[in-house]
Amino acid sequence: MPNPTTKIPIFFHVEAPITYQISHPLRLQKWLDTLIQNCQYQLVELNFILCSDEYLHKMNVAYLQHDTLTDVITFDNSDEDETGATQIEGDIFISLERIIENAQTYQVSTEEELYRVMAHGTLHLLGYGDKTPEQKTEMRNKEDESLALLKEM
Repeated sequence: MPNPTTKIPIFFHVEAPITYQISHPLRLQKWLDTLIQNCQYQLVELNFILCSDEYLHKMNVAYLQHDTLTDVITFDNSDEDETGATQIEGDIFISLERIIENAQTYQVSTEEELYRVMAHGTLHLLGYGDKTPEQKTEMRNKEDESLALLKEM
């Protein structure tokens, strides 16, 4: 667990025209930092950027050549340090519009769906994939474990 006087380098941003206020940002920072530490990674910096469908769609086309809507795109900016420690540094872009729609579809709160997608993006940085059916099952199980960890905090 981080020293309570140390600032956790996890940041939350909102890209216009989206407006949203993250509830309990310190709790979320501690949760995500704990998730990262539990996987034996060292946190360098993590940025969550909430944006519109249009914004994320443009990124999906430009960087991934996917002409589809998505709820999250994760960019891994980490490097191995000189000691060989596995570090986490990245940017996770989340479409708030997808989160709201998916929350309605899955009959969960917007916050719960947002937290699941935050965990999902972080898990990608921790080496978890979601391309095959087996990976998708493992990812969903890890998301559930992550949400359970948050409820404990």
